Amino acid sequence: MIIAEKISEVKKYIKEWKKAGYSIGLVPTMGYLHEGHASLIERAVAENDKVVVSDFVNPIQFGANEDLATYPRDFDADCKLCSELGADLIFHPEPEEMYGDAFYSYAGVNTLSEGLCGKSRPTHFNGVCTVVTKLFNISEADRAYFGEKDFQQLAIVRRMVKDLNYNIEIIGCPIIREEDGLAKSSRNSYLNPEERKAAVILHKALTQGKEMICSGEKKAETIVKTITEIIESEPLSKIDYVELVDSEKLKPVKTIEGPILTAVAVYIGKTRLIDNFFVD
Repeated sequence: MIIAEKISEVKKYIKEWKKAGYSIGLVPTMGYLHEGHASLIERAVAENDKVVVSDFVNPIQFGANEDLATYPRDFDADCKLCSELGADLIFHPEPEEMYGDAFYSYAGVNTLSEGLCGKSRPTHFNGVCTVVTKLFNISEADRAYFGEKDFQQLAIVRRMVKDLNYNIEIIGCPIIREEDGLAKSSRNSYLNPEERKAAVILHKALTQGKEMICSGEKKAETIVKTITEIIESEPLSKIDYVELVDSEKLKPVKTIEGPILTAVAVYIGKTRLIDNFFVD
């Protein structure tokens, strides 16, 4: 497996692969890889001739008081996992390589980025769109793989690709969970044992909400109320949001009449966790 730190290195290999007629899959990550990332890499390997994994903690998607400095990192373990799964190249640049001394150009998607996580993280998705745009251009990938745990991110990237006519297919992959239902996340490593036990409340609440919808409940307010009450029953939890939204436009709905995303963001202690479920 190739380890590249420079954009020019990646482009050199991409040029060779394109010349040989190989298809290329891209898995954008911020490193500290877990089973969720592994599922993306495995699918990319199955569907492409060559696979590039980016391993880059992107500074411009973090807000002023967020966890950029403390975000978990273990590049050696990431390399081992990528190699075992069959990735061909891991791209691990420094921020200076991606953004230089002066950087003035940003990508973004209006409307879809305003609700859900965008309310409390107003600059986050511009940072996401900018870095994935750069990664699309650097890798010239045919397909890119994103986890559905970050559903708003996935919807925004899909919209950007559609609106701006990017020549890349965006593939969403299912949430991977722990045995007790907690969605896999690099930030789970922040949780102490008591908080880790408490964090299961997200999955418990969402499961109840999904059962209500599948049983015929149509009122979003009723479902939100139930999910909120279950989460608030856990003393270590603090809700950022609980929302039912249209799965395409990400706008809140009052009545369930089509494909619905139920999404939550909850602080367990000081750690902000997100989770969701989708009902078609």
